[in-house]
Amino acid sequence: MPMLSTIADIAVIVLPVFGMVAIGYGAARVGLVSEKASDGLAEYVFNLALPVLIFRTLSEAKLPQAQPWGYWIAYFAGAFLVFGLAMLIARRLFHRGHQESVIHGFAAGQANTVFVGVPLILKAYGEAGAVPLFLLIAIHLPIMMVAATVLLEGGAGFSRATIVRLAKLLALNPILVGIYAGGIAQVFGIHAAGIPRQLVDLLSASATPCALVALGLSLRHYGVTGDVRPPVVITFLKLMVHPAAVFLLTRILPMPPVWAGVAVLFAAMPSGINGYLLAQRYGVAVSTTTSAVSLSTACAVVTVAFWLLVLGVG
Repeated sequence: MPMLSTIADIAVIVLPVFGMVAIGYGAARVGLVSEKASDGLAEYVFNLALPVLIFRTLSEAKLPQAQPWGYWIAYFAGAFLVFGLAMLIARRLFHRGHQESVIHGFAAGQANTVFVGVPLILKAYGEAGAVPLFLLIAIHLPIMMVAATVLLEGGAGFSRATIVRLAKLLALNPILVGIYAGGIAQVFGIHAAGIPRQLVDLLSASATPCALVALGLSLRHYGVTGDVRPPVVITFLKLMVHPAAVFLLTRILPMPPVWAGVAVLFAAMPSGINGYLLAQRYGVAVSTTTSAVSLSTACAVVTVAFWLLVLGVG
């Protein structure tokens, strides 16, 4: 694991990643790239480039012999801690209803793994961090989505239609399809070669830059609007409290050092766009979640550098 002990080392990791986001934002701001093109690029990353990258990584990875349960416990204990805190603050401090409070909690616990997490963590840890990163992605979305949906639907009864809709969402999610395919290829020893391998490599190589530019383009659309207090709270919980809790647990629970670093950085990622999508589906807290995505992404430039420094000297 590289030692990130100097500001220069950290800048080499953080600035190119968020610089690409800034390029995307600037391109949208001056009208160089249209909103239609922005949606298309994000769709390309999510539906094709990133699933192929995940497939390639998992199909060729050396998986651990024993399951590092401390890794899973550390990350999700932190995630549900901030989920619960955000819900409590929304109810008690901001006087929000049940569903809106759940959306606040989901926004605080759901990380932007696709557009920021993958590029940044791979840049920080290289191939050594790929396996723990993609394994965590494999269960991160299902666990967080199921928890949020159960809480959102709980008051009116968790209907069969909701279960079917959630199952379809998870089964057909392109990121998870890439994980399923990579796992199957790993089990049966299937590896791309020749021209198929070149195609896989080219698509994989495009995932990181396209994801970062797509995020920058989308931030121009979201912005920060309405009451800024809830997004500020969500941003603080997501960028500071979540990684702090995971960091403390990684010092207590057993896991390989690189896996511990990946868990902390994964937790330190800004709020994911899934919070906004869930808010839209239920028609509550849309302004809060869009503002949280934008604000937490902007602040992550500084907070991610901080957590890289902590991990470097830890």
